[in-house]
Amino acid sequence: MKNVKCLKCIKCGKEYEALPDATTCECGGILDVIYDYDYIRENFTPDDISSSDNYTMWRYRPFLPVEEDTVQPPLRVGWSPLYEEPRMAEKLGIRKFWLKDDGLNPTASLKDRASSMGVAKAIEAGYDTIACSSTGNAASSLAGNAAAAGLKTYIFVPERAPIGKVAQLLIFGANVVSVKGNYEETFELSKAAIDEYGWYNRNAAINCYLMEGKKTVALEIAEQLGWKIPDYVALSTGDGCTIAGVWKGFKDLYNAGFTDKLPKLISVQSVNTCPINRAARTGEPWEPMEENTLADSISVGVPRNPDKAINAIVESGGIPVEVTDDEILEAMRITGRECGVFGEPAGVTGMAGLKKLCEEGRIPADASVVAIVTGNGLKDTVNGIKAAGEPVKLEPDIDKFRAYYEQLNK
Repeated sequence: MKNVKCLKCIKCGKEYEALPDATTCECGGILDVIYDYDYIRENFTPDDISSSDNYTMWRYRPFLPVEEDTVQPPLRVGWSPLYEEPRMAEKLGIRKFWLKDDGLNPTASLKDRASSMGVAKAIEAGYDTIACSSTGNAASSLAGNAAAAGLKTYIFVPERAPIGKVAQLLIFGANVVSVKGNYEETFELSKAAIDEYGWYNRNAAINCYLMEGKKTVALEIAEQLGWKIPDYVALSTGDGCTIAGVWKGFKDLYNAGFTDKLPKLISVQSVNTCPINRAARTGEPWEPMEENTLADSISVGVPRNPDKAINAIVESGGIPVEVTDDEILEAMRITGRECGVFGEPAGVTGMAGLKKLCEEGRIPADASVVAIVTGNGLKDTVNGIKAAGEPVKLEPDIDKFRAYYEQLNK
């Protein structure tokens, strides 16, 4: 890989060859992919990417850690729409607002970006089986992307995982283990099984390449805005891999000279489960918390990628903010009714945090902001109904409807 120098431990700084099945540093630290920005700058320009007819995340190969002959996985991951929302900008009291709908990826979440990368690296390394633990979205994205590529999967999910996500896993033919425990216990079981049976590891705390897939959402935002960078990017934070990936993507573009600005990141977590935000705000080491929010995808009390995530918030000059479950449900309604986008609870948590900051006057009126919807609402219809309310139920009688209509429009 001419564009990659090495893998480097974020804790001790030790460097490793960028092998496709590399895991963590011998000190236990997570590795980071180090790029040769001089090589990228000398051989590629923004126009080279913009002229590509490959409308997937793989249009960004100059910034991805894959071999030149690596075959792109089959599913069409990436190039999700970025909607400009002037009415929403007015309601928020800011100059410009865009909504990035990553719930339109093949398995309906941003996690497809990581899983597509994981599948590509597993194939490079010669594996036929890939495994992970997940609260739901990473699992379903891995199962779908692996199935399309002909790989077997073993998936470990906590028993609280929404049935819609479990249904995806089973439809994709995954070997699904519903663990009678929390996410931490689920992760430890998956790690033990992967170590024992020698499967390719898709867990974000182990596999540094997954973040490189997730960062493509930032590359897309930049390109879709004409290589101009917004002032803020708002998104939900759980394990920490996604927000770390978003920051890596924007930094890659900046370091390669493709852009001249970096955004501030708005990291949004639940008031009940916010170990990363709390550490970013206080400067103290993160501490475990209970998993207690209806936004299952970010209900992570023991984050597996906290160091990169905390660094992303702090280094970007970003804002950590926490929201209640009621504020998340309100964001589901607003995003649906104002923008026509149905996001799952964790998918709209970034929007909930942005709304809260705007109401508190913490976002300048002249700011430009992108909020990323990380997952589709059809993955969690129970909370969708909780947010929107039940439909009216009437007999098939026009008089009954007329009475309802007149009452509704008084």
